[in-house]
Amino acid sequence: MLTVAALYHFTRFPDPRALQAPLASLACAQGVRGTLLLAKEGINGTIAGTREGIDAVLAHIRALPGCADLEWKESSAETMPFGRMKVRIKKEIVTMGQPDVDPKAAVGHYVEPTEWNALISAPDVAVIDTRNDYEVGIGTFEGAVDPGTKTFRDFPAWWAENAHRFHNKKIAMFCTGGIRCEKSTNFLLSQGVEDVFHLKGGILKYLEEVPEEDSLWQGECFVFDQRVSLKHGLKQGRYGLCHACRRPLSDEDRQRPEFEEGVCCHRCVDEYDEADRERFRERQRQFELAAQRDKG
Repeated sequence: MLTVAALYHFTRFPDPRALQAPLASLACAQGVRGTLLLAKEGINGTIAGTREGIDAVLAHIRALPGCADLEWKESSAETMPFGRMKVRIKKEIVTMGQPDVDPKAAVGHYVEPTEWNALISAPDVAVIDTRNDYEVGIGTFEGAVDPGTKTFRDFPAWWAENAHRFHNKKIAMFCTGGIRCEKSTNFLLSQGVEDVFHLKGGILKYLEEVPEEDSLWQGECFVFDQRVSLKHGLKQGRYGLCHACRRPLSDEDRQRPEFEEGVCCHRCVDEYDEADRERFRERQRQFELAAQRDKG
């Protein structure tokens, strides 16, 4: 079994590019794969590898400026869920497009997974899912509001149009691992919302710690790797992936007439032209040829 570590940490990196090559070199030397994003505001990403390899990379990250108290969430995978190792430089480690948002200044109240059910069941609390629409589509908390956003950049505009719906309500927010809530709760505080809460460790920590029989989670949790979705106990779920648009697919979705393996699904069939689809078909043929060679 391989160890999968999901992490993020907000800190100040004056020159993130200077951190890129040493981090990538170590990860590759340890056989670790995945994606790590570096920006002036910190680090974010998910990596997978052997126990020893993950420990080595995490030790390296904890030694970076301001990262001594780094926290991460672990799960496991039977096969490597990433194709290669990427360390990328970004303007933001999670893109909200709000330059005044600063999670280092203030965030909402952290709520432990074991206390989350009581909070979101209270009548004066509104629960908001901060993830993208396709993530919400395969699972969310009972009674949660779905903003229907395509990207995290859309959240501030959605809030501006819908803030009146939550007058005199406490706001409880959640996301996959917690990073979006660091920014979204800071944003709501800047908008004058006083009582803002968020799920510490995100959905992944909730699914790890809260027994399924006590859970208010419905469905599965989308993750950005080849496992696609996770269930309670962080076990791999039943969803696959459309390799054109990167959205999750159920077995029923794959039976729809719009689906073509590696080329399109019912959600993206009208999003690409024929030249794109032919390029996707060629890519799929190369995948299949590589798979046949590996079997041989």
